[in-house]
Amino acid sequence: MVAISQKTWVAKTGEVKPEWHHIDASGQILGRMANKIAMMLMGKHKPGYTAHVDTGDFVVVTNVGQLVVTGKKNKQKTYQDFSGYPSGRKLRTFDEVIEHNPAKVLRLAVRRMLPKNKLGRKMLGKLKIYEGAEHPHTAQKPQPYKVTYGRKAAQE
Repeated sequence: MVAISQKTWVAKTGEVKPEWHHIDASGQILGRMANKIAMMLMGKHKPGYTAHVDTGDFVVVTNVGQLVVTGKKNKQKTYQDFSGYPSGRKLRTFDEVIEHNPAKVLRLAVRRMLPKNKLGRKMLGKLKIYEGAEHPHTAQKPQPYKVTYGRKAAQE
C-alpha cells in the first residue's frame, strides 16, 4: 500500500500581497463591523491564513462619526482614561467619546479583537480610520466592502 502525502501550504513573510478594502461606517453597528474588520486585518477571510504570519489586508474606514450601537449602550457603555496622577481617572460614555474622537471608539473595538502581541500591533497599523467621506488612499484603489451580518444578510 502506497501512502499518499498531502502538504499544507504555509504562508511566509513577504509572500502574501495585501489588498486594500474600503468600508463606509455610516449607520453600521460598532461591534459587528469591528469584528469583520479584525478578521480582514488578520487575514482569516483568505484561504491561506497562517496564524504566525501577517496575511491580512489594509482596511480604510470612512464616516466613523456615524457609527451606531444597539440598545442603551450609547448611554451605558463607558470608556476609561487615566492620566497617571491621583484622581486622574476619567470615565466617558459612548456618546461623549464619539462626539470628541470617533476614531478612538472603532480603533479600541478592533484592537481588543486582535492578538495581544507584536503581530497584533502590526495588524492594527493597517487600519486607516477617517471621520469624513474622503481619504488619501485612492492611489491604492481600495475595493468597496459591504459589511453584512445576521438574518438580513442571509436573505439578501
